[in-house]
Amino acid sequence: MTAPKTDAAPRIAQLRKELAHHNHRYYVLDSPEVSDAQYDRLMRELQELEASHPELVTEDSPTRRVGGTPAEKFEKVRHLVPMLSLANVFDDEELSDFDERIRRQTGLAKVGYVCEPKLDGLAITLRYEQGRFVRGATRGDGTEGEDVTANLRTIRGLPTELLLQEDGVTAPGAIDVRGEVFISKKDFKRLNDKREEEGEPLFANPRNAAAGSLRQLDPRITASRPLSLYLYECVPGEGVPAFRSHTEKLAYLRSLGLPVNRAVAVEDVEGVRAQYRASVEGRHALPFEVDGMVVKVDEEDLRQRLGQVSKSPRWAVAYKFPPEEESTLVESIQVYVGRTGALTPVAHLKPVKVGGVTVSRATLHNEDELRRKDVRQGDTVFIRRAGDVIPEIVKVVETKRPEGTQPFVFPTECPVCHAAATRDDEGAIIRCTGATCPAQLVEKVRHFASRTALDIEGLGEKLAAQLVEAGLVKTFADLFHLTRERLLTLERMGEKSADNLLASIERAKQTTQPRFLYALGIRHVGESTARVLAETYPDVRDLYEASMEDITRVKDVGPTMAAVIHTFFHEPLNRDAIEALLTAGVAPAAARVVKTGLFAGQTVVLTGGMSGMSREQAKEEIERRGGKVSGSVSRKTDLVVAGEDAGSKLKKAQELGVRILDEQGFLQLLQTDARG
Repeated sequence: MTAPKTDAAPRIAQLRKELAHHNHRYYVLDSPEVSDAQYDRLMRELQELEASHPELVTEDSPTRRVGGTPAEKFEKVRHLVPMLSLANVFDDEELSDFDERIRRQTGLAKVGYVCEPKLDGLAITLRYEQGRFVRGATRGDGTEGEDVTANLRTIRGLPTELLLQEDGVTAPGAIDVRGEVFISKKDFKRLNDKREEEGEPLFANPRNAAAGSLRQLDPRITASRPLSLYLYECVPGEGVPAFRSHTEKLAYLRSLGLPVNRAVAVEDVEGVRAQYRASVEGRHALPFEVDGMVVKVDEEDLRQRLGQVSKSPRWAVAYKFPPEEESTLVESIQVYVGRTGALTPVAHLKPVKVGGVTVSRATLHNEDELRRKDVRQGDTVFIRRAGDVIPEIVKVVETKRPEGTQPFVFPTECPVCHAAATRDDEGAIIRCTGATCPAQLVEKVRHFASRTALDIEGLGEKLAAQLVEAGLVKTFADLFHLTRERLLTLERMGEKSADNLLASIERAKQTTQPRFLYALGIRHVGESTARVLAETYPDVRDLYEASMEDITRVKDVGPTMAAVIHTFFHEPLNRDAIEALLTAGVAPAAARVVKTGLFAGQTVVLTGGMSGMSREQAKEEIERRGGKVSGSVSRKTDLVVAGEDAGSKLKKAQELGVRILDEQGFLQLLQTDARG
């Protein structure tokens, strides 16, 4: 018999309270009070009561952690306070430089720090209002992230309600806390073991698994993944006390029932060094992957005084662990073909764990690098993950080289389409000359569909390869003639996925001239060059008749780049491909050109750190006033804005006699322009 609502409501409230308590004991304190079977019985009782009384179900109920309805896409969330990234230090000398800068800027003889493990996960921010979790987002670009609230709710270690503090003070009216979502080593192994049993592809490492799991459009998939989280920061809010130190702040977060990782306070930089040595020695004993140690100034007042540089705080750094090396065997060397036809040799290795990640391939970059290192099939080599990320071959152990091995013979023709392979003008890269090479086509399609090009959501490298291999896409225009029936012939392509892809392709028809030019994949033409080309040639057909001299007159386009662009647009096959896109309905809108304003027609370079505004804000201010922001200094540069610790770009500007402004002068210029 179903319990009446009046009886069910208090029991449901009691069960939710008990389950929240046990989640806190298990996931935060690592000290459970009940067995898994007892916990499951409480959860089952709550599920049955909620099923009988759906009107009493709430979003923050423990039963909701199984995931809800899939989302069409992630909404954007603007962070109240930017989520900054950390600058890195790699050795004791760089740590000393960091400490010296802090002491010089504060005038103190020594500074106290807090040392925390640098988790290898995905940064997130959580919003609590009146003690309840209401929203969560990824870091994104630091200013704006993706709303992943539904997925975060599935993480058992995330409290949906904050605890009352011991002194009885209620939770703050509003608080934003920040941290990292990750997967523990033990859970990662279990996850991959299960995927292997089910014939699913394995995840490369815990970080990728955590990031991919949190960004699933279907929360039920996220709920099936063993995600954990730790929190390490909060921003001011309604009812949030003022903290004297970071240590005090972490204690406050713990008092609210939030999972906070272990942090060690030290008196000075010598304490940091000692803690770093201990962290390096103990990294493999930790239950999660770490790639360094975060070092933060402990005193909050000092942090406010120190401020930030560009997108990084001056008061904190990530002290990265030294890259780990392992030896393994080169089983084979294969050459792959990229989007621009570049032939890249890759060493296939006997799988080996390096820095906690299984490595089975390492790039050898190009023929010259392969020759310099003289890597051969059968060689024993030392592998290092550069920056603990990219696998590279450090050296060959020649004393272990088998007798009779021969140097690798680099192909003189494309290994895929067998067209001639020749060195490019720069001399370092060997490229396939085949105009219809399928390997290049896969990469070109992937680039064409990428976020900064035509932004066709869901069309990544794997799907691009499927489309090419199935013969469904031979040119860019073929993408716009795909049908639901054709897509459903592809392996693992469901009806919903096909419909979503077709909708994304249809949206991509409405694009801009800069995006369209960038999407064509012309060598040397990046986003910046595509923008200035689009401003000079608002209709793509204008480039058909442009001469070498015309293109060279485009700002920041030199003779080498102009030659490549000229050749591309005077090649009949390329013109046919463009016309086919236009006929298929792709309609690139002309670039909006600001011809007036403070920086009209000028090229500006930003270098060094800025504290008055972010680099992105400065770029927006320049472009809004008709200027163009470039990443490099040349004779065509009109102005260099030099912030703190400006380096080689400032030096080059001085050598070329380019006008230079410091940050204060730049801000004053903007203010004067605003008043005028």
